[in-house]
Amino acid sequence: MRPVRTAARAMLGSIFVLDGVRALTSPETRAESARPLAEKARPLLERTDPRLPTDPVTLVRVKGAADVLAGLALATGRFTRPAAAVLAAGLVAHTVSGSGGRDEKLRDLGLLGGLLLAAADTEGRPGLRYRTSHAVERSRRSARRAVRTARREAKIAAVSAATARRLPG
Repeated sequence: MRPVRTAARAMLGSIFVLDGVRALTSPETRAESARPLAEKARPLLERTDPRLPTDPVTLVRVKGAADVLAGLALATGRFTRPAAAVLAAGLVAHTVSGSGGRDEKLRDLGLLGGLLLAAADTEGRPGLRYRTSHAVERSRRSARRAVRTARREAKIAAVSAATARRLPG
């Protein structure tokens, strides 16, 4: 399964790297389609931090840079789950902005499905929830074992002390 995962992530990530590079080199072409979403997001961005950029060209560049970095991370197998989550969030924003036709929206939905799989993929290793619950259970068993051992040692010590008091001298 490892070669399939590696190839699938490389193919999925390459789409976003190329798209991000295009957005970085010519953001003006995408800025018009991003303008309605940028206008809706402006109050939120200004409330969060007034220093954040709100113009569509800069937002397109920021999304392009995020796509390149997260796409490279996904393609190289580094931080794949967070990278897939970042790409999915950007893809949802792109789809909501309404740019492109019906075919592009279907493409975006297909990519989103792949990103969701990549974000949920633990590569066959147990997930955080499983590991946490089992670590808690191991800790409980260890604590119960320590309590039983301490009680047993206390009984042995009490018997030894009682025996020592009965011995002469």
